[in-house]
Amino acid sequence: MRKFFVEKIIPTGGFLSITGKEARHIRNVLRMKKGETLVLMDREGQSYEATIEAIYYKEVRVKITKTIPPIPPSPVKISLAQAFIKSHPMEYLIQKVTELGIHSIHPFYSERTVIQIKSAHLKSKMDRWMEIMKSACKQCGRVTLPDLNAPLPFEELINTVPNKKTLKVLLWEDEDKVDLKRLLTSMSSALHVFVIVGPEGGFTSNEINRAQEAGFQIVSLGNRILRAETAAVSLISIIQYEWGDLNLG
Repeated sequence: MRKFFVEKIIPTGGFLSITGKEARHIRNVLRMKKGETLVLMDREGQSYEATIEAIYYKEVRVKITKTIPPIPPSPVKISLAQAFIKSHPMEYLIQKVTELGIHSIHPFYSERTVIQIKSAHLKSKMDRWMEIMKSACKQCGRVTLPDLNAPLPFEELINTVPNKKTLKVLLWEDEDKVDLKRLLTSMSSALHVFVIVGPEGGFTSNEINRAQEAGFQIVSLGNRILRAETAAVSLISIIQYEWGDLNLG
């Protein structure tokens, strides 16, 4: 069944109007007809089955027929801070971590960040990422979108992360003592994990020192060399496997 996002579902007498991109997609791309059934989702996690009642030029009117119970969220809330990387790898990363149940995404600039996005282009870039997240949610049946935060410089980012009830982790390819598996199995699960993955060029030693001062645990994924986007997806997968919902429990 086709899935569509709306800002907030407030049925009026059992009916709802869909406008904007989703309405155009229903009318012009999918060419759906009156009487067809679809699923509506909003950012608050509400999900309903609905039937198309009428299709207008800029609006699709539907009748709500059934409430769909939400999928329980992961028992661990995971936030990913990702340094800007090239466009296609960044889009791949955002799509995959959304499918994996990420709670929030925090882009940032660091000393070795190669990609610099001009402020005039930032909104269109973030709008593009939001559409990728919506598409990923539709594909995997997720009903809540991750929070997408405005980019920050690295030093500002590390000082915005709360200390209480949060495991703070930074992935560094030069770490040779602590790996992620050892860290996760040495402690009980945390309610919130905030992870940082750097740019293609990695972190400087100064940035590592500043992160440690801010309470971050520096970890490795082992000896295998991974691209930034692969490392981020692997990191989220491992945390969800150990502490989250990549199981039938």
